[in-house]
Amino acid sequence: PTECFLSQPEEKQETTVKAKRRKKKKISDILQKTAPKPGVPADLQNLLSQHFGENRSVIELEELKLSDNLPYSCFLPANDLTHSFSSYLKEICPKWAKLRRNHKEKKSVVMLVICSSALRSLELIKSMTAFKGDCRVLKLFAKHIKIKEQMNMLEKGVFHIGVGTPGRVKALVEQDGLCLNSTKYMILDWNWRDQKLRRMMDIPEIKKETIDLLEMSIIKLCREGSVKLGLF
Repeated sequence: PTECFLSQPEEKQETTVKAKRRKKKKISDILQKTAPKPGVPADLQNLLSQHFGENRSVIELEELKLSDNLPYSCFLPANDLTHSFSSYLKEICPKWAKLRRNHKEKKSVVMLVICSSALRSLELIKSMTAFKGDCRVLKLFAKHIKIKEQMNMLEKGVFHIGVGTPGRVKALVEQDGLCLNSTKYMILDWNWRDQKLRRMMDIPEIKKETIDLLEMSIIKLCREGSVKLGLF
């Protein structure tokens, strides 16, 4: 009887240990089971609402809203997952040749492309060859490139497109190395997934830095009509 009595709590202990060891679902597990859906403006709007919802007043939240209603939409047509990067840029920016010719301002770019890593930035730069023509593209990420080096290049030359990570772009804007006065387009590499199947907004650090960059200046410029947002 004593043996029987002792065996019962032992079994309970085993089951509680097993329950504790049960793994949490990773974002990659969830994404693996879901079919890729192209990002739409409402996704970005919901992301901003969730991020700022608890800490901001109703009036402050209203100032962060980006209109998706024509003709005053803050957004460019979103990628439906059928485009290459060059074909997407050609669709959203048919007058690129004229914009490129007219851009003479140093410390600024006409188009900003924001993605999750230095490696992805290089991929996008390669894949926009058919679109960019003879325009100058600047790498705006931290890997192997010092911020002072990028600031010097922006100060001395005219660049049309900047491709990089939100953290470095934010730092350049904060340090007055990059001016957004001439910027007309900001493209977020929204749909692409890395080896772990994470999109840029599934990576906490990248998500926070992107939202910080948007809040710092991009949302205001979008609401004023000078910058348009694209989700690739």
